Amino acid sequence: MPRPNLPAKPPHVFGRDAEWDGLAAFAARPLPHAMLGVVSGRRRMGKTYLLRALVERRGGFYFGATTATAAESLRQFGAALAEYTGSPAPFSFATWDDAISYLFALALPQRGEGPVLVVIDEFPYLVKTAPELPSLIQREIDHFQVRESRMRLLLCGSAMSVMGGLLASTAPLRGRAQLELVVRPFGYREAADFWGVADEPALAARLHAVLGGTPAYRRQFLADDVPGSLEEFDDWLCRTVLSPLSPLFREARYLLAEEADIRDTALYHSVLAAVAQGNTSRGAIAGYIGRKSVDISHPLHVLEDSHLLVREADVFRAGKSHYRISEPLITFYEAVMRPSWARLESGQAAQVWERSAERFASQVAGPHFEAVCREYVLGPGQALLDSFPGQVGSGVVTDPAARRQIEIDVAAVEPGSGAGRPSVALLGEAKWGTVMGVKHLERLRRAREILTERGAADTDGCRLACFSGAGFSDALRTEAARDGDVLLIGLEDLYA
Repeated sequence: MPRPNLPAKPPHVFGRDAEWDGLAAFAARPLPHAMLGVVSGRRRMGKTYLLRALVERRGGFYFGATTATAAESLRQFGAALAEYTGSPAPFSFATWDDAISYLFALALPQRGEGPVLVVIDEFPYLVKTAPELPSLIQREIDHFQVRESRMRLLLCGSAMSVMGGLLASTAPLRGRAQLELVVRPFGYREAADFWGVADEPALAARLHAVLGGTPAYRRQFLADDVPGSLEEFDDWLCRTVLSPLSPLFREARYLLAEEADIRDTALYHSVLAAVAQGNTSRGAIAGYIGRKSVDISHPLHVLEDSHLLVREADVFRAGKSHYRISEPLITFYEAVMRPSWARLESGQAAQVWERSAERFASQVAGPHFEAVCREYVLGPGQALLDSFPGQVGSGVVTDPAARRQIEIDVAAVEPGSGAGRPSVALLGEAKWGTVMGVKHLERLRRAREILTERGAADTDGCRLACFSGAGFSDALRTEAARDGDVLLIGLEDLYA
């Protein structure tokens, strides 16, 4: 089916090209029946900003729910709907059943009229007091699969566990959605452009290690207070993230408290602190917080559903995995801020930050740099490989002769098909604050040799990559110039 002419994205919406195209195409699709879309994403990602821009461009009805009782929410919905339809008086619905029926009636076919866009934002607030809403919407969606309808309904929310459950398993709306969009943080390159620091990679990398790609942190939280150079970063950090006067100071705590399924926040902070300290396996996390592994299954699942924690498989060892905090600000809070909270509250930001350099490098910037390097290989770094990587991750190669484990920070693997073996396209090591030398390369060569000896993977086209935020020794540069399979990738390359 040819795509209809789509409205151009407004100039005030930064990035989000793919998201805009998907939403605009959904809203304009000329099908004669009702369509449902679900838009989710953690707070501060700009979902409301994006959807309001779509409603302004396309026309339609927007309703932003608030924390309120069922009766008040129903009155607010009736008032917003009356304003949209031009009614002189607010609609007084007795039940949500009446309200949803009336809403869908507005999208009945009319000659010469196109699709009707309806956005219900912060839908989890409504579901909390009116749990029947998904079933009511399911009934109308099913009804208007038989009868004609112009309805294009978008349900949006920030409570990831709630939004994820709307289309899961036996949920009423399972199988009813034609669009499921998760609005994620900006990637590290897009974030550098957004903050206006793309021409200074060292500053961009530090900013992203602390605040990630959350757009609201620059404009709404900091009113465009951006460090002008790397030399200004320390002072900027002390007056923003580390200052009790800044809205970012308690943001990491709020991110956790906002999730509906999180009750015992102390337990969840302990789990996140364990991961931030480098305890990334289930057993290590349990040992750090003094619990049995089985006792932390639920917190781990909730943090995953909330998109605050990511479980990543070991690409070389089946059944092994490790956890990584997906929100950089939480990592920074757990590693730097939480241990010195009382001093920070008393205004000692400069002293705390001065004494946190080692922790920041090892627990925040280092692991974050490894994740950025994997993102690079998934994106622009693909051009450096001979084949398209099916999986980019990390893993451990066991060296039986030396009785040690070689940690591979960046690995690109193409899974085998049929009787074919998987192929390893790249093995990489990433160091944030270390000038890398020949010994790092030799470790990668040994890992490739072990994989070749095992015969479980094809390593004929495997390249070796050293990623460094601090540079490379002359000896390593000489070795890379001699061996065409060796790649040296610095901050300038990551942000080129």
